[in-house]
Amino acid sequence: MQKRDVVIIGAGAAGMMCGSVAGGRGRSVLLLDHARKIGEKIRISGGGRCNFTNLETEARHFLSGNPHFVKSALGRYTPQDFVALVEAHGITWHEKAKGQLFCDGSAVQIVDMLKMELADVGAEIWSDTKVVDVKQHNDGFEITTARGPVLAQSLVVATGGKSIPKIGASCFGYQLAQQFGLQVVAPSPGLVPLTFGAQDLTGFRELAGVSLPVRVVCGDGAFEDDLLFTHRGLSGPAILQVSSYWRAGQGLRINLLPRGGFHAALEMMRAQAGGQMVQSLLARLLPKKLARHMAARFGFAGTIADLSRADITALQALLTDWQVFPTGSEGYRTAEVTLGGVDTNGLDARTMQARHVPGLYFIGEVVDVTGWLGGYNFQWAWASGQAAGQVA
Repeated sequence: MQKRDVVIIGAGAAGMMCGSVAGGRGRSVLLLDHARKIGEKIRISGGGRCNFTNLETEARHFLSGNPHFVKSALGRYTPQDFVALVEAHGITWHEKAKGQLFCDGSAVQIVDMLKMELADVGAEIWSDTKVVDVKQHNDGFEITTARGPVLAQSLVVATGGKSIPKIGASCFGYQLAQQFGLQVVAPSPGLVPLTFGAQDLTGFRELAGVSLPVRVVCGDGAFEDDLLFTHRGLSGPAILQVSSYWRAGQGLRINLLPRGGFHAALEMMRAQAGGQMVQSLLARLLPKKLARHMAARFGFAGTIADLSRADITALQALLTDWQVFPTGSEGYRTAEVTLGGVDTNGLDARTMQARHVPGLYFIGEVVDVTGWLGGYNFQWAWASGQAAGQVA
């Protein structure tokens, strides 16, 4: 039977980071992944340029049953630390809005960088290798694989969540956690477009492709960013962000005019074109198709000059507090991340080790930690991988 100090199941962002750190301590490291090509989620992220971190990363940017759990790892491995690694490999980058950092070139550069880091410390990668079984022994863990058994002192689970099944996402990490007595917070799709019932879709289909800046609120989530109408419902950064806070039966409150301008446009139209219909007023504030749609929803038959004070109040409320009720989401197929995962109450926040199973670690997306859109989830992968790699 082959032996390694550390076996990592999952050669994604968190797994590769963990492997390079553990290998740098002189530990013999083996990464196992059932996919033929490792790091695929990195490769396809950020439109192929990988939004690899966010300079504004704080604990408040993450959802978890324990909102304080992320603080230790994130505090000890910062966005600046990862930027230093990126720059050491000669990878150029640029900053977009809100601290989001992207490669100037292809996201493959990040995958290649991590592979190089692993090679430099002598870590091995067995891709296209299925893990069949895991058992704990007095001297560690026996991992049965399609290439034979391996005995490891430490076992790190970095299998990710259920999002984007076409690149190999599975429930394996959750099943492994439960096998060893850890609780799992029920997974669900996160950062995902929301879908609507037939009544709403009649209008939304006509608006498919229309995009505009909005402020959207649901529960504790409130985001100001772009919204995109689709044939199935709503998408765009604002909706993806708030989707992580949405639960079945809840509504969204959407401000179509987050930058204001309603009263100024109303006064100008009253003075210059009071005899026109309300749709003309809305066309000054919204994309034309959406203006037509909202005018129909308002259902006012008179002209702009005919609007009473109560009518104006109602129209403004429709535009700034439009309430819609999703019936579901597009699911794991298009979800960027998975909400829920291994319950953080069973893990040590400093090391990612299972509290009651010495030598067993869980890192990255498989844990009940989900970041906002914008590079936060990658930073959690780097930080949690670093934390486990320093001790596994």
